[in-house]
This record gives sequence, C-alpha cells and structure tokens, in this order.
Amino acid sequence: MTREKRLTLLACILGSAIVFLDATIVNIALPTLREDFGASLSDQLWVVDAYALTLAAFLLIGGSLGDLLGRKLIFGVGVTAFGITSMICALAPTVEVLIIGRGLQGVAGALLVPSTLAVIIATFHERERGAAIGTWTAYTGIATVIGPLVGGAMLESISWRWIFAINVPFVLFTLYLLARRVPTIGAHPERAHVDYLGALLCALGLGGITFALIEQPLRGWADPAISGTLIAGAILFASFIVFELRARNPMLDLSLFRERNFLVGNWTTFAFYAGLGTLFFFLVLFLQGVAGLSALEVGLSQMPVTALMFLLSKRFGALADRYGPRFFMAAGPITAACGLLLLIRLDSGLDYLTELLPALLLFGLGLSMTVAPLTATVLAAVDDEHAGIASGVNNAVSRVAGLVGVAAIGALIAAQFGTEIDSRLEAGGFSGAATAALSASKERPLSSPELRGVAAGERPRVQATIDDASTDTFRLGMGVSAGLVVLGGIVAGIGIANPRREVPCEDCPGGNLAGAPADAARERVPAAA
Repeated sequence: MTREKRLTLLACILGSAIVFLDATIVNIALPTLREDFGASLSDQLWVVDAYALTLAAFLLIGGSLGDLLGRKLIFGVGVTAFGITSMICALAPTVEVLIIGRGLQGVAGALLVPSTLAVIIATFHERERGAAIGTWTAYTGIATVIGPLVGGAMLESISWRWIFAINVPFVLFTLYLLARRVPTIGAHPERAHVDYLGALLCALGLGGITFALIEQPLRGWADPAISGTLIAGAILFASFIVFELRARNPMLDLSLFRERNFLVGNWTTFAFYAGLGTLFFFLVLFLQGVAGLSALEVGLSQMPVTALMFLLSKRFGALADRYGPRFFMAAGPITAACGLLLLIRLDSGLDYLTELLPALLLFGLGLSMTVAPLTATVLAAVDDEHAGIASGVNNAVSRVAGLVGVAAIGALIAAQFGTEIDSRLEAGGFSGAATAALSASKERPLSSPELRGVAAGERPRVQATIDDASTDTFRLGMGVSAGLVVLGGIVAGIGIANPRREVPCEDCPGGNLAGAPADAARERVPAAA
C-alpha cells in the first residue's frame, strides 16, 4: 500500500470513526443526563434516536451528493458540519437543545459516512478493497465499542459535555489530511441525482414511527397522538417506497436490490444491527443502573470487544476475500448471538470474570467475523459509479435497524418493566411511600431508584424489588436481541452467494484473468471458459 493510500485510508477512518463513536459514546452519559436535566426514559431515548433518525434518513442523500458533486467535497462539508454540531451539543443548556443538536449531528454524519467508503472504493484496486475495508471496519468498529470507555473517562474526570467537544480536534486533523493528502476523486453527475422529496418522505415516515414507539410507554396506544402518528408515519414511509419506484431519479435506486448479494446483505445488516443497537443501549443502562458499575468501569468492561475488533477484523476481511463471505456472514452473527444469550445470566450481583467477560468475548468474536465481510460484500455487489449510493443505502439500513431496534425493544422493555412492578405491588406489603417509589420507577426502567421518603428499614426491599424487575426485563431484551442477530446469520447463510472473482491463470483461453469461483483463488488451475 502506497503512502498516499495509507493517508487516504487514515482520513476515511477518522471521518467515520467520530460518527460511529457518537452513536455509542452518549449511552454512558444517559444516567448523568437524567440527573442534570431531569431526563425521563423518553428523553434519553430521544437523545440517542434523534441522531440515529437523521443519520438514517439522510444517508442516501449524502451518498447521492457525493456521486453528484464529488466524494472529497461532500466529505469535507460533512466533517466541518460535524464539528460545528458537536459544539452545539457540548454547549446545550437543556435536554431539548441537546436533542436538536443530536439531530443536526446526524445530518452531518449522513454526508460524511457514505463519502468515506466511496473514497476507499475509488482509491483501492478490487483485490485490495477487502483488506482496506477490513481495516476501516476494524477502527470504526473500535470507535463504536470504545465509546462507553471514552465517555466513562470523560464523565469521571471532566464533564459529559466533553464527549461531544472531543470530536473537534479529530475534525481538524481530518480536514488537514483531506486538504493535503487525499486526491480529488471525480464525480459522476450524469448518474447521480438528489431526490429531496424522497428524503423528506423518508425522514417524516421514520420520524412518525419512532415518535410513536418512544412515547407510547408513557401515553399509551389509545392516545390519538400516538396511534395517529404511527399510522401517519407508516403511510409516509410506504409513500416513500412507492415514490422511489416511480421516480425518474430516485434517491433509493431500488434496482440495486436486484443484485442478490446486495439484497441479502442489507437484510442481514438490518437484523444484525437491530440486535446490536439494542445491546449497546440497554447493556450500559443495566450495568450502571442495576449492577452499580461506574461509568468508567462500564467502559473498561467492554474493552475485550474493542481488542478483538482491532486484532481480527482485517484478518476476517482478508479471509472473506479469499474464501468467500458466506461462511463468515453466517457464523459471525450466530457466534455473537451466543454471547448475547450468555448475558441473560447477569443480575445485580454479577461477576465480571465468570459472567460478563465470556459473553463479551463471544460477542466480540462474532462481531469481528461479521462486519468487514458484510460491508465488503454489499459494496462489491454494485459497480464503482454507484459506490456512494450503495454505501449510503447500507449505512442507512444499519442506522434504521438500530433506530427501530432501540425504539421497539425500548417500548417492550418499558411495558415489561411496568408489568413486573405492578405484579409485585399487587402482592402487597409495601408502605405508601414505598408504593409511590415503585410506581415512579416505572418511568425509568434499568435505573437506580429514587428512595427519598422511603423508610430506611424498607429501602433494601424496595431496591431489591426494582433490581429483580429490571433484571427480568433486561433478560427479555437480550433474548430478543439474540434472536434478531441469529436471524441475520440465517439470512446470510441461505442467501449470500460467494462471488466469482478474477483469478491469475496464464493458460485460460480468455487471457491472463478469467472468472472462477472464490475457492479457486487458492488453486492455480485453468478456469472454465
């Protein structure tokens, strides 16, 4: 790899890493935000999902703009905007301003991420892409899983506001690399168009569905604002699909889904990332609110996942290049799901070495095995001119999956937690103050309870009641997450086709390179004409 390619890859990694870091780093600060702003579970979900919503809704626009105006230009605009919106979040005086800032941050990320992968596709030869994407995946994946550690260190040493302000130095260095080291990559305006109406329909549709899922536990499905918003969101999102089918220049080119690996790869992405997003959100809440770990301890506890991503992602990307991606895309999610199922053993008195660590090691192995082959397979399914929009589609699918997963399973967890508390209250035996504390806890599942006003002698029982309800609810969430991840592996195992690839072959009738199955890469024999 030349020096120019290494620096280009570094710029792409840094640009994407800050976007993925901000998807998880905020999770560790949710209990602190609850204390500083009096944030409810609904507010906490919005802090996470406002970012995921706009990131998902506008990723396709980001990919199209990169194809239309040039990947390097949109890369630069996205990085700059991300730095500005990060400071809006860092300086937010209220939780409402923070939620707005997070939404704007997602728009900036939507410009940034598709451009980075498209730059990699344009810079690296086909035979180098698997390793390059594996390297990109390893470091951006590390940014995702290291978020709680970085956030925990910031919370305990400085302030939650620094989890956003820390982006600025990386933004500046990325802009330097972009200006001085990354070559200009030509646009494809003849094949790219910006579909603003499609983007609006997509954003409103996803927004309506997300609003209903997040607010329903507090207001109920009978509330016209909830049921009406859900129906309107579903209609708008369906209208988006119909519009894209009929539009002359659609934002989402549905013809891409005629490619088998692109279709199956995105279905795998949806199932896998729905489970993944749920894990990162609710595990942090459980470890802090129920197990009693500090923010820094939660971050440190997840370091094994980071280490495995760092050590193995590039290797699995290269292996998938050589042997084909199907095995890795099937075995990886199933391995990760085994780790999620081990998390069901956790309770308020968890032991790290015997309970949490084995689960995280299995999960990290499965994650490392899956992500690079999955990303490379989806991008390899389309031609280079559509790399930007293909990257945007796949990233949008992963963000929508996380968005819907967190919102839907969040609603399930909130409802289940309320049911668990109600069943314990029906058993009776609690004082009026204890009953009030238990009832109030239903608005903040997987959180430390507020016990002021409860008699000292009754506090341990109230605490144990809430911990037991939280543990049962958490186990349900992890079981559903594991099921989603396994579904992704099954879809990949059945549907992914190992692609034919160019194999050196001097004796082939067609010349020096001929098509052969991926397994032939290690057999220097003539390919069939």
